[in-house]
Amino acid sequence: MAKRKQIKFGVLVHGVGGNISGWRHPEVLTDASVNFPYYKEQVQIAEAGKVDLVFIADGLYITEKSIPHFLNRFEPITLLSALASVTTNIGLVGTLSTSYSDPFTVARQFSSLDHLSGGRAGWNLVTSPLEGSAKNFGKPEHPTHDERYKIAEEHLEVTRGLWDSWEDDAFVRNKETGVFFDPSKLHRLDHQGKYFNVQGPLNIARSKQGQPVVFQAGSSESGRNLAGKGADAVFTGHETLEEAQEFYKDVKGRAVANGRSVDDIVILPGIAPIIGRTQEEAERKYEEIASLVSIQNALDYLGRFFEHHDFSQYPLDEPFPELGDLGSNSFRSGTDKIKKAAKEQGLTLRQVALQSATPRGQFIGTPEKVADLIQKWHEEEAADGFIVYSALPSGLRDFVELVIPILQERGVYRTEYESDTLRGNLGLPIPANRYSVAKVNS
Repeated sequence: MAKRKQIKFGVLVHGVGGNISGWRHPEVLTDASVNFPYYKEQVQIAEAGKVDLVFIADGLYITEKSIPHFLNRFEPITLLSALASVTTNIGLVGTLSTSYSDPFTVARQFSSLDHLSGGRAGWNLVTSPLEGSAKNFGKPEHPTHDERYKIAEEHLEVTRGLWDSWEDDAFVRNKETGVFFDPSKLHRLDHQGKYFNVQGPLNIARSKQGQPVVFQAGSSESGRNLAGKGADAVFTGHETLEEAQEFYKDVKGRAVANGRSVDDIVILPGIAPIIGRTQEEAERKYEEIASLVSIQNALDYLGRFFEHHDFSQYPLDEPFPELGDLGSNSFRSGTDKIKKAAKEQGLTLRQVALQSATPRGQFIGTPEKVADLIQKWHEEEAADGFIVYSALPSGLRDFVELVIPILQERGVYRTEYESDTLRGNLGLPIPANRYSVAKVNS
């Protein structure tokens, strides 16, 4: 497989954090999830490190047991639009659900962000795993896992069709002749499908990068198929090099099977590096975070993945309970992985809950160790780059100031941005307007 020369990086900025008790750490701002100066500072740190993109996750359903960050946070498109005004090169990627959003609105929102940012927008396409989401949108029930991905595939087809409503030179804007646009270069989609009927055209033109970059984050069979067919980039998660290599080879292969190149899709596993001057210092930092999580909080966190199942009903120190298909209609790939690991390793419920709440990844140690692992995963075809996130605000600064310079010195990471668009920096081609191509080929 062809390899990209340079490692790519995104950063997930997560307010008070994805750890269910991380907000209790002395370093964390307790209102970080709704604190724009905090987001601004973190994203500008990332941009100083020549990071490709900032990634803002989202969800549509909460309960009293949700992670604190989920209870009170910014809507991604609004936040990214504000961040567009205080950044120059870094990509701006936000999560938006195909199960609970109309294609016309999605196309318009991300195209607007793309123009506001000068071609730096990206859409993290998700299908919404939490069954309770249906209750917030007047839906009788949450679509099944496989149905959600069928909806997503058609949604993406429609959205991309709307993004091509205007050929790139459609707007003449000639004051002397009075011609504002060329009508022959405006196109209605007229899509009539199983899930969506959309006439179009979209009331905003393409941006300088053609279309926003489409990310996909599911790792199930359905998720991999969708990624291979249409995603520009994939945000995934793996515990081992071998697991990451299998996913990388599989999804790249699916892209090729769909008539694409291996370089048309960027694979970005998520990592949570914890960096210390010594291995012992890094381990202490991890233990500080892990010690904040009570077993009840860990059980609540685990329950979220299994359709908000109540794990407090089981003995803590007996084998992880048999759950059948529970979780298959929510976080399918994640719950399958949890159940498989528990069975193979003979883990108790306590062990599974605590490991899920505060996972201990490989990327913990000195800057050199973390840089070595990143380079190894990249060179051995496990990743084109990484989405970096941290439980603590200082984690991103540590990564940018201590790890990135090592990778730059080794010549595997940029010292300056190659482009002012997200596609340009990720090395992705600008998609040709389908109508312009059809005219050339006719």
